[in-house]
Amino acid sequence: MEIHPLLLQTGGSLVAIMLLAWLAFALKLGGRPKLTSHNEAAHAAGEVADGFAPIESAIARDGAGALLRDAAGQIMLLKPHGAHFAGRILSEEASATTRRDMVIIDTGEARFGSVQLALNDAETWVAAINQLGRR
Repeated sequence: MEIHPLLLQTGGSLVAIMLLAWLAFALKLGGRPKLTSHNEAAHAAGEVADGFAPIESAIARDGAGALLRDAAGQIMLLKPHGAHFAGRILSEEASATTRRDMVIIDTGEARFGSVQLALNDAETWVAAINQLGRR
């Protein structure tokens, strides 16, 4: 019995794909990033904006984002982006509201979009974000 070369090539490709998927899983590649401490959030913030030194942070209960404030009163928002975190220092165009225990932050940037974070101190952070343009 002769196997058609196209069938052999397709089978080999499927085996290779499965092997690569297993290898990525075994190495724990491509997982969602998670923040568990102020130090982790500060490190991620430092990768976004060199020199940003937060003195206060609020990490989402699921670890999928954070808000950080530096000594100058700037507020940075971190959200997952692939296997890392993306962040923005919020401008006066940013606004925030609460819905139940969620903080909904509109960054004012279409490309970054809105972010929802479940925070313990939601009202304090909403007030701080909404005051950014009023200082």
